[in-house]
Amino acid sequence: MRLTEALLRHARTLRYEDLAPEAVAATRTFAMDSLAVGLSGSGPQVPLTATVRQSIAAYGSGQGARAWVTGQMLPAASAAMLNGYQIHNQEFDCVHMPAVVHPMAVIMASLVAAAERRGNIEGQASDGRALIAALNVAVDVATLLGICARSPMRFFRPAMCGALGAALGIAHLHGADETLQRRMLGLTYSHLSGTMQAHVEGSPALALQVALNARAVLSCWELARNGFPAPREVLEGPFGYLPLIEGGFDTGPALRSLAAHQAQILDVSHKAFPTGGAAHAAQDMLMELRQRHALGLDEVSAIELQAPPLVRRLVGRPYMAGMETSYARLCLPFLLGTVLLDGRVGLSAYTADRLADPRLAAFAARVTLVPNDCEDPNALVPQSLVLTLRDGRVLRAHRDAAIGSPQRPLSREQQLEKFHHCLDHAARPFDAARRAALISHFDQLQDIDDVRRLVDLLIVETP
Repeated sequence: MRLTEALLRHARTLRYEDLAPEAVAATRTFAMDSLAVGLSGSGPQVPLTATVRQSIAAYGSGQGARAWVTGQMLPAASAAMLNGYQIHNQEFDCVHMPAVVHPMAVIMASLVAAAERRGNIEGQASDGRALIAALNVAVDVATLLGICARSPMRFFRPAMCGALGAALGIAHLHGADETLQRRMLGLTYSHLSGTMQAHVEGSPALALQVALNARAVLSCWELARNGFPAPREVLEGPFGYLPLIEGGFDTGPALRSLAAHQAQILDVSHKAFPTGGAAHAAQDMLMELRQRHALGLDEVSAIELQAPPLVRRLVGRPYMAGMETSYARLCLPFLLGTVLLDGRVGLSAYTADRLADPRLAAFAARVTLVPNDCEDPNALVPQSLVLTLRDGRVLRAHRDAAIGSPQRPLSREQQLEKFHHCLDHAARPFDAARRAALISHFDQLQDIDDVRRLVDLLIVETP
């Protein structure tokens, strides 16, 4: 069977009852994580969120879905765009490392907006079990496409695979048949956008690519459900996603995963830091060495990170004077210097003063990235760190798995610490009662009778 047919059948037949308890638990966990990150992305530390919010006003008004935090009622496509931008604009949303896909950015924004629209416009509530099942469909599709890739990324896979996954997730939420599924997938493919140029430049347009694809998915759903024809061979055709966008690919692992009923949500990793995921293992190692040896910026004369080629492509960029926050999040010398100064990189690490800190500028020249023996173009580990201190000592650390990964998962305490850290940075204050209610709703997501009840808790009214 070709991958296209296998994914369509999977998306058409998966039911909540088919999901193992651990897959349901992981879905609840990463739904909470993604929405918390989306709340923080509304805050003043990301001034471009206001630009996106102002811009979507020109797209028209509507009663489809709401902007998280402010509660602004919008067309569903516009709500998905804004909320998707908020999820990804701080590089803090979860990642499926084998696929190199942020699986919940486009997907969570799109599916929650679709569920709201379905209730508001069509009068049909989507409950928690329907959302969990649709999220699993979407994450499976997005990540299985990602693991097919055998070439270095040229296009921004989180935006594109996320949109294709969300397309079939929304179709699942609405009980679409195969004909409608194919139209939805074909139209979404025709609307994909996003290249790695924004990543190379460290441009804030990177998160906008997620937002634009979230908007596209909702727009394409309206076209698909109204019968607009679409290309059919959009994954494996001569100009389909895999040969055209990915280049080299192998569908074998994805087909075997589907045959084994492996839920890809179980391979999703938390982002422990608001930085590129490729830099997580290095930050974790340096935090450990800093604490163990009481290190500061001045004690370290050199840092060498030995890493796979993708790590060097994604975060091996030089320190630049006047760099934007979006660049700094992907700049390993800045991130490691910040760890030595502050102990860790948090949401408040990217102030104008810190970005212009002369100590970090001087330190950057001490950081080098070199290749290790791993040649997998999609691997982020293993990584090794070698610190040379000014007193002549050499300290070493190694990671075969990044912090937050399934092999080194965050504890419940760490998950809640991140949750509260995110809400501390939202555009409006979330009091203790609302935070407790949100945590309770996420913990019992499968029992919610209407997803709109969850969205109610994401909105903070102005006094």
